[in-house]
Amino acid sequence: MPTRRLGEQLLALGIITEQDLERALAWQKRTGERLGRILIALGAVRRRDMYHALASLWGIPFVDLTQRLPNPELVQRFDPERFVRESFIPIERQGNVVEVATAEAPSQAVVEYIQSVLGSDVEVRFLATTEWDIDYAIRASLRDWVLDRATYGLYYRHPEECAYTVLTRPQFAVLIGGVLSLLILLYLYPRPTAIALNLAVNFAFLAGIVFKFIIALAGASAERLEPVTQEEIDALKDEDLPHYTILVPVYKEANIIAKLMNNLRALDYPPEKLEILLLLEENDTETIEAARAARPPETVTFVIVPDGQPKTKPKACNVGLFFARGEYLVIYDAEDRPDPDQLKKAVVAFRKGPDNLACVQAALNYFNARENFLTRMFTLEYSYWFDYMLPGLDRLRLPIPLGGTSNHFRTDILRELGGWDPFNVTEDADLGIRAAAQGYTVGVINSTTYEEANNHLGNWIRQRSRWIKGYMQTVLVHTRHPIELARNVGLRNLFGFIMLIGGTPMTFLAAPPLWLMYLSWLITRSHIFDYLFPPFVLYLSLFNLLLGNGLMVYLNMLAVFKRRYYHLLPFALLNPLYWVFHSIASYKALWQLLTKPFYWEKTIHGITKVTDETATAPH
Repeated sequence: MPTRRLGEQLLALGIITEQDLERALAWQKRTGERLGRILIALGAVRRRDMYHALASLWGIPFVDLTQRLPNPELVQRFDPERFVRESFIPIERQGNVVEVATAEAPSQAVVEYIQSVLGSDVEVRFLATTEWDIDYAIRASLRDWVLDRATYGLYYRHPEECAYTVLTRPQFAVLIGGVLSLLILLYLYPRPTAIALNLAVNFAFLAGIVFKFIIALAGASAERLEPVTQEEIDALKDEDLPHYTILVPVYKEANIIAKLMNNLRALDYPPEKLEILLLLEENDTETIEAARAARPPETVTFVIVPDGQPKTKPKACNVGLFFARGEYLVIYDAEDRPDPDQLKKAVVAFRKGPDNLACVQAALNYFNARENFLTRMFTLEYSYWFDYMLPGLDRLRLPIPLGGTSNHFRTDILRELGGWDPFNVTEDADLGIRAAAQGYTVGVINSTTYEEANNHLGNWIRQRSRWIKGYMQTVLVHTRHPIELARNVGLRNLFGFIMLIGGTPMTFLAAPPLWLMYLSWLITRSHIFDYLFPPFVLYLSLFNLLLGNGLMVYLNMLAVFKRRYYHLLPFALLNPLYWVFHSIASYKALWQLLTKPFYWEKTIHGITKVTDETATAPH
């Protein structure tokens, strides 16, 4: 048996012990995985040592591709995706002999593919190497191709779905035409135009709040439903679990790399079926050195992302997606602490769901909720969003904007969608809407990933302005062809998209002018407000002021119950103050949309004084 021969070879070379082999074989009986992967996952053998043993079994030499890179001109004649999929890469051609490095047993299929490109008279000479070496060789030999694909892949395939173009010519024409028309109407008919504008803003403000209230109520009615039960998780067998890729994009995160490794080790999933790709920016030497110093297990692969603009998380994730070999794929941020059984819950959800289920989103929450005012408000907001809004959208079958982490994908569908948009700074929300536009659905699972809430206002403003700018980008991208969008997703889903993705920044932008007008009237009692606020508009504005803010306070109060965060209940009354921060971030986002649309405002992590161990339990 081939797996037994590998074990015997490793024993003969003194690389493993009898105890290691017995343990690995017992594990293999339970999981059905390859012996080599199991030994690597158990830490019994280094990857390079195992492939040296395989080389001797296959009767071919071993090659270290970190020391001997392939010929770039030769490599560029082939399909790089096939290199990743089948774990081989041509190295050099000398006359009619082509040397091919492989991490799999030499196969006739590879020979035939090489000959189909280079000619049937070519002789293939195999050399053994590791999967790591092959991926490294691809990044080194095809650096510019990998960077170009990660940056412009979506734009090349579907330019209309990419935020690379901020405004198309028709959108620019409509925007300029609308502004000029409004100015002309204000000049010719100042009072009716001002009243109509005031009325439109108030109606839109009210509609946005009522929409979110209805969605949250739908989510609350589904509170007792569990998309995945403990019995379903217990029924899973390790041998039936698929390979899973975990992408972890990190940038300037040297201070929390060690903590990240501990959190990933806590996942309840067969380690030999995990592929953990740590996405490290090429010029971030401090984080790269910290990652090496953390001595990650052999299941962790360092993927160095080529330096280039825009320097964004979605570009890094696209590089990771190219090298991903798992059937399913999930994104985690550096500070994330997911529930240990989250991957298994995602597997159950995908197997229960329809064929067009592209992604399932886990809830996000914070382990440092009690740290200060800002972390308390952030926790209230996320509890309301992930525990009520997303389940509500799921129940009403409306498009779900993804969170930036803990979204689990079918890898093949993610590739079909074109991956992430590197030019959209809220790439997750965009991807959720793009999936809906192409007929795919997004679901939610009853699992939580705990993160670090921003405890510093400046850091919070940077993060929130980026998110809101991304919502604005997403609206601009997906309304380029509104009729086609309505035809693809239906009027109901189009309405949900406009109200949620478009309504959120609009509400935050509209709030300050309305507040300022109210405060001005309160202080001056000027008769000019009689000019702008006839009785009907005045009553609607007063209704918005009282009921609108009251509904948002109520929704934040509702957020505490599912997780029993009762200590946060009084802070729900301070939601109007929290809205002021949102409005500041929104105006910053609008300015950056015009001046720096692709600029990624970096959120600094690891600044909390609270650790996971001292955090309040969720229940």
